[in-house]
Amino acid sequence: MTIQRMDNVGIVVDDLDAAVAFFTELGMELEGRAQIEGLWADQTVGLDGIRSEIAMMRTPDGHGKLELAKYYAPALVHAEPKNPPPNTLGLHRVMFAVDDIDDTISRLRTHGAEVLGEVAQFESIFRLCYLRGPAGIILALAEQIG
Repeated sequence: MTIQRMDNVGIVVDDLDAAVAFFTELGMELEGRAQIEGLWADQTVGLDGIRSEIAMMRTPDGHGKLELAKYYAPALVHAEPKNPPPNTLGLHRVMFAVDDIDDTISRLRTHGAEVLGEVAQFESIFRLCYLRGPAGIILALAEQIG
């Protein structure tokens, strides 16, 4: 076997507390926070002098995780453009299944989320949308309707 499972998706943010609040509002649970630094961290990531803090967020079913990371050193590097469109190379988006897409959007808007297009319906199966969350992260939401 080549892999056992996908453990988590890592996302760098500039405001860790705000990102934790955002994903908590979405319905994820804070599993823990930790300071990350030292030679092992430098060797793993390929940067010198890493000093960061992470927050591990877990989906309610316990299977999906996001590792939110705030770097204090070296300084954050901002991607250009600041809010890249969904067709940008690299990490595209993280999708979450939700019970009520309208309620979820409403709650996340209080944390700065912006819907990129509109809520669309795919046949009689799903209602879907993309929205931008903290640090420009694109989330997809899917509500099963059929």
